[in-house]
Amino acid sequence: MLILSLDTSAAASAALVRTGVVLQRFASTDTRSHAEVLAPAVEQLLTDAGVRGTELDAIVVGVGPGPFTGLRAGIATARMLSFVWSVPVHGVMSLDAVALDAGHTEGEFAVATDARRKEVYWARYRAGSPLPVLVDGPHVGPAETVPDLPVYGRGAGLYAERLTGSAGATELTPDAAALALVADHTFAGGGTLRPTTPLYLRESDAKVPGPRKKALP
Repeated sequence: MLILSLDTSAAASAALVRTGVVLQRFASTDTRSHAEVLAPAVEQLLTDAGVRGTELDAIVVGVGPGPFTGLRAGIATARMLSFVWSVPVHGVMSLDAVALDAGHTEGEFAVATDARRKEVYWARYRAGSPLPVLVDGPHVGPAETVPDLPVYGRGAGLYAERLTGSAGATELTPDAAALALVADHTFAGGGTLRPTTPLYLRESDAKVPGPRKKALP
């Protein structure tokens, strides 16, 4: 199965995966240029692999949780490519990619990513094969709300002193290659993925202006 995967829940990343093997990958460290870098990166990935978009079996996109602007860029790109190439598009929770990369082998653990505002996005998992099993989440809140477990991901690194559990692999962020592997294992096991509905978990900071106050007579 040939999968194109995109994630913009943190920085922008993209990957091309065939039957569990990563053929090409791209990752940016800039968290503010998702829309500008993603489409050219996808074009370059396909060119380098000698693959046309219409040859894909599926497009997978990280649906967060993440900030509004970042998630919109990735999901909109994935939906557009799905329409243009007539390829099905599916969603995967971005924290699932971190959980897979964590490599935790037994018991329960948590993953946490940076939610800004001194908070984290987090979810609780149980170790499993080939994929970790989601037990609870996703949630957004202070680091103190994460369960007393081993915690993996950049959120754990940012707020290690506030965790009740221990921080591990604190450099991990959602990555499109891991996202594609989650999808590949899910398809291989006969499972289904999420729709591409974004997991914002917060209300938008942008507010519609209220009506103007009437001038005094």
